[in-house]
Amino acid sequence: MERRCCVVPTHAKCTRYGEMPRFREGLYDLGRDTYAWMVPNGTWGESNAGLIVGDGEALLVDTLWDVGYTRTMLAAMETVLRGKPIGRVVNTHGDGDHFWGNQLLPDAETIATEAARHEMGSLSPASLVLLGRFGRMLSHVPLLGADVVGHWLRGMVAPYDFKPVKMAPARRTFSGRESLDVGGRRVELIEVGPGHTEGDAIVYLPDEKVLFAGDVVFVGSTPVMWSGPIDGCLRALDAILELDVDVIVPGHGPITDKPGVRQLRAYWEFLETHVRRCRENGLSAPAAAREIALSAEFAAQPFAAWDSPERIIVSVDTQYRHLAGRTRQPGKLGRLDLSRKQALLAHRMPDAEPHIQRQRSSAPGAVAAQTGCTGGRS
Repeated sequence: MERRCCVVPTHAKCTRYGEMPRFREGLYDLGRDTYAWMVPNGTWGESNAGLIVGDGEALLVDTLWDVGYTRTMLAAMETVLRGKPIGRVVNTHGDGDHFWGNQLLPDAETIATEAARHEMGSLSPASLVLLGRFGRMLSHVPLLGADVVGHWLRGMVAPYDFKPVKMAPARRTFSGRESLDVGGRRVELIEVGPGHTEGDAIVYLPDEKVLFAGDVVFVGSTPVMWSGPIDGCLRALDAILELDVDVIVPGHGPITDKPGVRQLRAYWEFLETHVRRCRENGLSAPAAAREIALSAEFAAQPFAAWDSPERIIVSVDTQYRHLAGRTRQPGKLGRLDLSRKQALLAHRMPDAEPHIQRQRSSAPGAVAAQTGCTGGRS
């Protein structure tokens, strides 16, 4: 990351969750009019984006989880766009932290895979507003772990303002592979899902050997698998490793390369092996996730230090579903129950980040003060 120049930094002194940043937030120059918007440290909603500037036009890879943060990003990009319009936006998948800022570019053509477009309506901004309120209410109920769950939910959505978000799903879709000309520059859109979600895609610039990987790649942040199976995640990573690419911008975490992709691959291989063993031993999905995450063998792995390790709850649940021959994803109540289980596991992992979701007595501002962080939206 340090080899890449942050040409337009923000004024944030800490992450959105009050953590000390591992890299600067802002616009990074990848060379030849290609840029990455990087958000430390890469946990909930701390997602990255990309900008490809051609002759007379530009393409944006992903918007952010709310309007305010997307507006900050677009303002920073104006310094390198120099009046060239963003004519197209590619949303790498259907999660809100990669498309809920689309409304700020009403004249741009928005593009995603057909499967991603289908998923874009599965969760609304209003539901996350309600989730935050529900979390605040539960955080005052010290009964059967309700306060732990409430604090975790409240902490997850606290940095964001979802009320102004108006859903603007991608209007144009593709399947498989599609080539775009962006002001004389060749950009390849490659569908690699299902894995993280049903409709994952990556954005590849073969001439620059640069790849925007979306949430197929997490770096220093525990990945989550909503669609699965793990074989799908591994196939997507293998597709990246087969490309002639030097610079990989993950959906979350710092800029990486092929060795970084291999580290993520090792996580999924580890999880696949241990999930199968736990299932053969008769453990339920949540029990398997807890046993794996709290084991000495897991603690000895490099990925044990990645933030939000409790996401293993979701990924194990997804893998169990596939092993049982069930591919349908959980509905809203099912997702809420998975959040509850993540919160309870997070409480048993107090040293993991972000700390704000584990410290019941602290508000976001208090954690920021403890870490010496100040700032936020620029």
